Amino acid sequence: MNATPKQKKLISLSQFILEEQLKIPHASGEFTALLSHLVYAAKIVGREVRKAGLLDDILGATEDTNVQGETQMKLDQYADNAFNQSLKICGHLCVLASEEHEAIIPIPGGYNIGKYTMAIDPLDGSSNIDTNVSIGTIFSIHQRLEPNSKEPGTEKDLLQKGHLQRCAGYIIYGSSTMLVLSTGKGVSGFTLDPSVGEFLLSHPNMQMPESGDIYSANEGNASYWSPEVQAYLQKIKSIEGGKKPKTARYIGSLVADFHRNLLKGGIFLYPNDTKSSKYPNGKLRLLYEAAPMAFIAEQAGGMAVTVKGERILDLTPKELHERTTLIIGSKREVEEFLTFVPK
Repeated sequence: MNATPKQKKLISLSQFILEEQLKIPHASGEFTALLSHLVYAAKIVGREVRKAGLLDDILGATEDTNVQGETQMKLDQYADNAFNQSLKICGHLCVLASEEHEAIIPIPGGYNIGKYTMAIDPLDGSSNIDTNVSIGTIFSIHQRLEPNSKEPGTEKDLLQKGHLQRCAGYIIYGSSTMLVLSTGKGVSGFTLDPSVGEFLLSHPNMQMPESGDIYSANEGNASYWSPEVQAYLQKIKSIEGGKKPKTARYIGSLVADFHRNLLKGGIFLYPNDTKSSKYPNGKLRLLYEAAPMAFIAEQAGGMAVTVKGERILDLTPKELHERTTLIIGSKREVEEFLTFVPK
């Protein structure tokens, strides 16, 4: 007789978060409810991303620019609106910040003021939208400075060091929609099952390999990088002594590049252009991109530093849209990069 196939136990994201909540004494359930609002908006954005090739009104650029001076894509605005509308009235945030907005997004009058803050990049890699390349959402959650306060939050509540994050994660919209998050106790990955409309635990206890053969960098700008960064790249591409060079893989979407390296190992580099007057300190945003990704990397056994060797999670943002350099990936690869950093 044929044995009945053993069915894999499927754990939903909501079940997973509830079980984690039960492990914390005096947990109020606010954090769990906050994540449910985030997930609701992610499902809506994911739906529109999947339909993007079919709908003319969701593809292409708008006539608007964001606070960074970058042209906004139509899907950029759609994602920003979806997350903002869901999160600012959820009753669990005291303040919200979006990469697409110059100032903080206050909680509207008449809604409950919560004890958490959120900084969100609604759609990372939006320049890839029209080419059907993986894009994503990045988010970072802190507890406000005065947890018992019922007053609206301020910019100060958002400008906290990365290692104080209560949760960080990203949603990648690719061949499948996947949510990767950490609450400071490891990293878990959940894949959206469209047939039931739930994120299901597909990658428990994610660990980044200690080393990897992939490097990700926009080498079109290599001539503008510091001698130290150039020397490091020359070393990992060298074939001297029969050495095998590392493989270049660069998508141009932080979420996609990081996600691949999280699974397969490697290093992602976004140095500053030494001749740039616009981005002298690098281009990635500390609050919306570097800090949450660094939190996930460290929780998965990796590392994240600046080109000067500073730990990303030790940096205190001075403003909402502060920029930074980012070297992130497998522990051994980042450690090798640090040997090129002047002491």
